[in-house]
Amino acid sequence: MDPALALAIFAVGLAFGSFLNVCIYRLPRDLSVVLPSSACPACHQPIRFYDNIPVLSWLILGGRCRRCKACITPRYLVVELLTGALFLACYAHFGLTLATLKYCTFGFLLLGLIFTDAETQLLPDKMTLPGLVLGLLFSLVVPVNDLASQLLPGLISLPVSSDVSAHLLSLLDALLGTAAGASFVYGAGAIYLRARGVEGMGFGDVKLMAMIGAFLGFKLTIFTLFAASIAGSIVGLSTVFIIWVKRTRRRVARHHETVREARHRAWGSAAIALRRHQMPFGVFLGSMAMVAFFFGNQFLRWYWGLM
Repeated sequence: MDPALALAIFAVGLAFGSFLNVCIYRLPRDLSVVLPSSACPACHQPIRFYDNIPVLSWLILGGRCRRCKACITPRYLVVELLTGALFLACYAHFGLTLATLKYCTFGFLLLGLIFTDAETQLLPDKMTLPGLVLGLLFSLVVPVNDLASQLLPGLISLPVSSDVSAHLLSLLDALLGTAAGASFVYGAGAIYLRARGVEGMGFGDVKLMAMIGAFLGFKLTIFTLFAASIAGSIVGLSTVFIIWVKRTRRRVARHHETVREARHRAWGSAAIALRRHQMPFGVFLGSMAMVAFFFGNQFLRWYWGLM
């Protein structure tokens, strides 16, 4: 990597991270991300340009508003640093290519959706739907080498040049990924709704997976789905176990129950807490999608090598 260029890309990532914080706060509230200018959420006073420098301003002010001294969530700092690190990682992994631009765009959208879903359990259409369109457009200039690109050329011949054929097959790969991701999540949500009588996943998750499929293609979309399901299951089971242990100890200490009796009653309580807790699945889908575009193909090659 060129150190100067790497530093410039990291700085650009910090600036985009600052804008992403605006999107995370405003989009779920149906506010414009352009006007008015940034203001303190507590005192609503406009933030001066010298207090709006990515990372530095938060550190200098100690995470507080200059005027009212209200706390400013560390999420602003974290999102800016993660976006800068993501842009730098894309440059290191893909080089100075259009693929870097594609995956910086994809990662920017994913980070925004991950943090928005974690805070509000919402996945705004203003990020997922433009992301879907961008993913399909990027497939025309950055090839998605997936099932269609690998299988169809040997079965059919398109009445166009080889270059145009490759772009069309790449677009077809992106469309297959979109269809697979959206239909899988929609189907899983419908089955859960029929079996449990409550909504398991909303249409925001469906649109998110459609966007992921457009960027990644069929193969890595399936990888994302299974990896996110495993990660979500691990977190969910771990949450139940932690609640069970804490409530067992509380019942033994407060109610002087035997350990066996406390465990039995605490388990029922933990199971009820899990059913009532809404886990933001978009966090796992977005996180695993980022893992997929960096390491998904290497993992799949390793996995198939074991077969």
